[in-house]
Amino acid sequence: MEIRLQNLTKIFTDKAGKETRAVDDLTVTIGSGKLIGLLGPSGCGKSTTLFMIAGLFKPSGGKIFFGDDDVTKLAAEKRGIGLVFQNYALYPHMTVRQNIMFPLENINIKRTEALELVQEMANLVDIGELLDRKPAQLSGGQQQRVAIARALVKKPRVLLLDEPLSNLDARLRLQTREEIKRIQRETGITTIFVTHDQEEAMSISDEMVVLNFGVQQQMDHPQEIYNNPNNLFVAKFLGNPPINILNGHVKNGKIYSDADILLGEKDVPDGEYTIGIRPEDFKADPEGLEINTIDLDHIGRDTLIRFELSGVQIRALVDSDSVQGHETIRLKAKSKKIYLFDAETGDVVQ
Repeated sequence: MEIRLQNLTKIFTDKAGKETRAVDDLTVTIGSGKLIGLLGPSGCGKSTTLFMIAGLFKPSGGKIFFGDDDVTKLAAEKRGIGLVFQNYALYPHMTVRQNIMFPLENINIKRTEALELVQEMANLVDIGELLDRKPAQLSGGQQQRVAIARALVKKPRVLLLDEPLSNLDARLRLQTREEIKRIQRETGITTIFVTHDQEEAMSISDEMVVLNFGVQQQMDHPQEIYNNPNNLFVAKFLGNPPINILNGHVKNGKIYSDADILLGEKDVPDGEYTIGIRPEDFKADPEGLEINTIDLDHIGRDTLIRFELSGVQIRALVDSDSVQGHETIRLKAKSKKIYLFDAETGDVVQ
């Protein structure tokens, strides 16, 4: 099921009459059978967008299409969506079987068929042996699987997940996101996944939509966005450790920091720029810049180096073998991996 958001806008008005534009003229096409991540910081409009798609929020402007159907004004229960909330919203007094079956109770469906559907969904999410338990007897990851099974049991056209892993510990988050990806692949259902966790979005999504203050910043395959950010916001939001940012300029194709330290070369017009270099885009080089190391952490095959450059603390992530046993460390940035952003707009230059 293809989903199209056309100039979608949501404005909230408080009691004093002050308006907040939570989603601003968002136009996105989500391909049928794709898993799309809505990514951005808290308050960027990602959950608001999801709730408009679900029919829980009425748009202030724009349209929502499921395939060729305009569902903008359609009631939530008529849209054919499955929705999984952050807190699972399971009924504590019901068994797992009863929780999963609950959406089927108001549908004209025979009990034997309903029980078969429940078992099918429970098997799909790997909780087929837990149907007689209550939610309190389950781990967080198992409760999340119950919520997903309940969302899928009506065979919805679209699956919507609102920060579904935020209440899980790190190990369970990793395990559950792998399960969500598997379930989505097996069902082929178009899925929209809201998260503020960039690693989560990059690992699970076919494509990502990066939002900030309700405005789309970039939409593409995760690695493409990481490698080729549209602007400074996207570059800073993606990456762990985060991208290094410093002020500088270009003169005759050479990139200098604001302290006139040569960083690399680019064929761009002379002028002032904001410079971005990801930690992993440094390399040890005997002809590189001799650095004054602040801290050095060996983390297995990599070494994280912190040093100061033009008054800014910089992180470099290099191969451990390239710096072990060296009294003096020299680093060089990979010229092709130096990002230049317009100093005023923040838009990428190259």
